[in-house]
Amino acid sequence: MAKQSRDWTDILVRRGVIGPDQVDEAQRMGDVAEALVKLGYADADEIVKAKAEQHGMPFVELREIEIPTAVIELVPESLARENIVMPLAQENGTIKVIMHDPNAFETIDKLRFVLNREIEVALAPKEAIIEAINRYYGGVTTETESVDSMLQEFTDTAIDYSEDAVGGRSGSSSNILEEGDAPVIKLVHLIIQEAIAMRASDIHIEPFADRIRIRYRIDGVLMERDSPPRRLLGSIISRLKIMGSMDIAEKRRPQDGRIKIFAAGKDVDLRVSILPTNYGQSVVMRILDRDTIKIGLKDLGFGDEDYKKFQQLIKRPNGILLVTGPTGSGKTTTLYAAINELNRPDIKIITVEDPVEYYMPGINQCEVKPKIGMTFARIIRAMLRQNPNILLVGEIRDEETANTAIQASLTGHLVFSTLHTNDAPGAVTRLVDIGVQPFLVASSVMAVLAQRLVRKVCPKCRQRIEPPAHLLKGIGLRPEIAKKANFMKGKGCSNCNKTGYRGRMGIYELMLMNGTIREMAFKGETAVAIRKVARKQGMRTLFEDGLIKALRGLTTVEEVLRITQQG
Repeated sequence: MAKQSRDWTDILVRRGVIGPDQVDEAQRMGDVAEALVKLGYADADEIVKAKAEQHGMPFVELREIEIPTAVIELVPESLARENIVMPLAQENGTIKVIMHDPNAFETIDKLRFVLNREIEVALAPKEAIIEAINRYYGGVTTETESVDSMLQEFTDTAIDYSEDAVGGRSGSSSNILEEGDAPVIKLVHLIIQEAIAMRASDIHIEPFADRIRIRYRIDGVLMERDSPPRRLLGSIISRLKIMGSMDIAEKRRPQDGRIKIFAAGKDVDLRVSILPTNYGQSVVMRILDRDTIKIGLKDLGFGDEDYKKFQQLIKRPNGILLVTGPTGSGKTTTLYAAINELNRPDIKIITVEDPVEYYMPGINQCEVKPKIGMTFARIIRAMLRQNPNILLVGEIRDEETANTAIQASLTGHLVFSTLHTNDAPGAVTRLVDIGVQPFLVASSVMAVLAQRLVRKVCPKCRQRIEPPAHLLKGIGLRPEIAKKANFMKGKGCSNCNKTGYRGRMGIYELMLMNGTIREMAFKGETAVAIRKVARKQGMRTLFEDGLIKALRGLTTVEEVLRITQQG
């Protein structure tokens, strides 16, 4: 093993990936590598490359190489999984293995003893090694088929799979792929598994006159997959209905269901919506990954100033905090992150949702069921008799729900809820529009947080760029600020599906209700007037927050303009 050079954080600073201040911030949080990734300052690949340089070890890009089967067979699967190692090559009685920790000397000694060979170490990120182990040794299933190969088989054979093909044993409640399952069952499972592996948030299955269109929503943008033959529509829909405990015979009315499945190495919930259209039933499946709710407030994308303000808000004893934005803007994730932070044995938290998306330990969650009279307002009234400290109301849709939530906040409860408005000031006037008295709005609402999600620049293929002068001029960015900026753009690679983006982060507009704004709300002033005053008092707009993140190289100016609809 080569002699160690300087510390790996010094190497990252020298390469310009991070600055000394960012290192200090990460050190205060504990595990430096984990903190740098969470804060978005560096990605796992960059950190492991720096560690490889520090220890004089090679870095391996696992996604871009093929390891021969003969080499894989040298290390048993149990040994590879238990120690998170991958064999890479063998030469002259020495096995080169890939690890993520250069200081795991006990693991190296164990491998040397078990394999009875000399061991050489190369480095790769932990996630890439686990992904390679699943790929080469087999993940959740021993099947070697892919969606592409199955679709090709269906297209070539022209076999007619009727709806009976999904009945029998394979129509049972088991949502784990097994040997001998019908081809359509395998196809449905593989579509779901592929979507999860590609980090999709939704799967769309849409029927047309001559084909079925399958699309995945990845980082908020729909991406089309290959189309199955039209004749498979009935079988695919029937299989999904069986998995979601829905009525197979009902084809004229919309249906909703929920699927629990083990795919891509984890338990995942899918919320299924079926809608009859001209050419058959259309399906949208929302993928509810339980790992999403484990995210902390700091990881959402708050700026330092907004983060401190938000932390103070969620620790107040009473009042309403509203989170606004369109569907799919991350409102639920933000509220769950806040609830997670407050979830302690000495605090009672109750939620009312439509439907309950994520099940959270230690929290009482209720689901709206209008058919039996379980409405938002009725549940909130019942919740107050349960003596909670904090209430989460999934959405304020009408006057009754709004008034009940406000009364809860005025009787000493902290209430979190969402509202569909374009910006933060608009939430105040929306509450008045749906029938809440202005004096109640002024006295109960303590802050409004508007948010959107922007795509992050891919950490693997990002490169520094100089945006066109006309673009900078169009957004009103002064040349002296532009010169100091760190504009980045992804050129496209396998890590980001050639899009240049991977993952998303929030941009925020936080309006605190101070004396002036409360008085304006009481007088029934317009959203435009409230916005002007809030801006004068320091409120940063969605566009400005997004632009700050673009200046830091976390996203692009084009992405911010696309999401905030400016320019």
